[in-house]
Amino acid sequence: MPIRANAARTAVANRLATARGVNLAAVSAVVLAAGRGALDLVLPSHCPACETITNQSGQLCGACFRKATLITAPCCVRCGVGFASLAFGGFALTCPACLETPPPWRAARAAFAYDEFSRLLILPLKYNDRTENARVLGVHMARAGRAMLDGAELLVPVPLHRRRLFQRRYNQAALLAHSVARLADRPVAVDALVRLRQTAPLIGQSPEERARAVAGAIAVREARRAGLVGKRVVLIDDVLTTGATAGACARALLAAGVGSVDVLAAARTARDVE
Repeated sequence: MPIRANAARTAVANRLATARGVNLAAVSAVVLAAGRGALDLVLPSHCPACETITNQSGQLCGACFRKATLITAPCCVRCGVGFASLAFGGFALTCPACLETPPPWRAARAAFAYDEFSRLLILPLKYNDRTENARVLGVHMARAGRAMLDGAELLVPVPLHRRRLFQRRYNQAALLAHSVARLADRPVAVDALVRLRQTAPLIGQSPEERARAVAGAIAVREARRAGLVGKRVVLIDDVLTTGATAGACARALLAAGVGSVDVLAAARTARDVE
C-alpha cells in the first residue's frame, strides 16, 4: 500500500508540475521524501545490531557504533590486520606474516575487526536472511577501501558452491559487492568466479588445513574470462581470516590475466603482529 500511495502521489505531482512548468525532479524528490516520512511513522527504522529505533534506515545507533571496532590506519597494507602503532608495521607497513609469506593479492582492507559486535551484523546476514545488513556493512567497507576502490575497474565477490547457494538462496559476498558498488560507482561481475566443488566449513581449521581445503576449488568462469583480462579487480568477501579462500580466488583471477587483485572484506580476524 505505501508503495502504491507513493507512486500515485508522484504521478499527481508530475501532472501538476507539467501544467505549471515546475521542475519534475525537484517535485518528485519532495513527494518521495514525504512518503518516506510517512512510512517511518508506521514502520520506524531500527538499528540492525540491537533493534533500537534510529533516525535513518540501515544506520547503527550511537551505542552500537561506539561498540564497533573499526579498522583504521595503521594496519598491514597486505592483509589489513590492525597495528597497535606505526612501529609494528615498520617502514613497509607490513606484518611479519605477510613479509614471510606474501599473499597473492596486492592489498587488503576490512571495515571491522571480527569480534562479538561485528558478528551481530555478519552472522545474521550469512545465515538468517538478514540481507539488509549488507547495506550497513557496505557503507563501512566503502569507507575502509576508498583508496583501492578509486582505482578499481571491477568488483568480484567470493563465490558460493551451487548447492550452498541453493540452500541459502543468496551469496552474502555478492550482496556486499552490490552494496559497495552502488556507493563506489563501480561495476560488479557477480559470476566471474565459480566453486568447482563444495568445501567443508573452514571454521576451526588451521591455515594449512584451510589452504588444502580450497586448493583447486575455485576457478574463473570461462564465459567471463575475456572480460577480466587486464582489469584492476577488488575481491569482496564477508570475513578475512587466514586468507585461504581469498588467496584461491586471487590466484584464479591472476591466472586468467587480470591486472591486479585487491581484497575488501566486511571484517578481519585479529592476529598477533608483535
